[in-house]
Amino acid sequence: MSMMKTLAGAVAATVLSAGAVLAEPAVIFDLGGKFDKSFNEAAFRGAERWAEETGGKYLEIELSSEAQREQALRRFAERGANPIITTGFAMADPVTQVSPDYPDITFVNIDGFFPNLDELPNVLAISFAEHEGSYLVGMMAAKKSQTGTIGFVGGMDVPLIRHFACGYAQGAKAVNPDINIIPNMTGTTPAAWNDPVRGGELARAQVSQGADVIYAAAGGTGVGVLQAAADEGILSIGVDSNQNHLHPGSVLTSMLKRVDVAVYNALIAGDAIETGQLALSLADEGVGYAVDENNESLLTEDMIGAVEKAKAAIVAGDLEVTSYYANDSCPVLTF
Repeated sequence: MSMMKTLAGAVAATVLSAGAVLAEPAVIFDLGGKFDKSFNEAAFRGAERWAEETGGKYLEIELSSEAQREQALRRFAERGANPIITTGFAMADPVTQVSPDYPDITFVNIDGFFPNLDELPNVLAISFAEHEGSYLVGMMAAKKSQTGTIGFVGGMDVPLIRHFACGYAQGAKAVNPDINIIPNMTGTTPAAWNDPVRGGELARAQVSQGADVIYAAAGGTGVGVLQAAADEGILSIGVDSNQNHLHPGSVLTSMLKRVDVAVYNALIAGDAIETGQLALSLADEGVGYAVDENNESLLTEDMIGAVEKAKAAIVAGDLEVTSYYANDSCPVLTF
């Protein structure tokens, strides 16, 4: 299914629903909260944009424990919320368990893996080509680095975050085959998404090893990485949301993952949303990098020119960024 198909469905749904009373939708924000300045906050912005533009209201919950996942799904389903939008890969199993019990409700999940999606006709699974966007910021990191060493701090050590890291490493190696890349993960439990203190510790440890650019793909933990980088006088790279403004002049760029657009489109479509699999890539503008007044002084024409050339090649299919998911491994980085 293409993004254009979904957008067309969203427009049709808007027209057909004019004057009709639709059920309130619901949004379930993953651990870390809707103000994590990253993944969840992007989802929140999409929901708020929908509410502001349509005057609609949505139900919501910020999860604080694993046990709440299925409880929240069933509670909203019993209230007739439609669609129910869930954020984070960890919601895939609860959605798989709950959705068959409510066949008239559409469940949307962002980032989850559904091996039996064909058996879940009321589920829309949205994924992103994070490795493509990460490739571009990896190029920028390598071009900016003065030490020849760059870092990566991930949140929970799961394939999704290794997917980010692998794309980042490939982009950096394309610029400098000899560059040294230091990868660290914050932890192996969901707490790894919301530990800025630990994120700062990992960043400072990487600085001590020579890293002068660090990419954080760690949810709320990444805020600590960006802070430590600014304190140490090096550069950082934000993720998911545009985090350039958090430390102007210190954040080289942010790898944008348009979770906000995905949530907004799902809410616009309402109960007429198309289900199945939706993968958003560079070609769909589902991922990218941020340039604004907070970081433009850090970027050179050479850097932007090289990145845009690579972006065009990826979109055209002339440059393939290897996915970590292909073989559960990365050709240029060892974890």
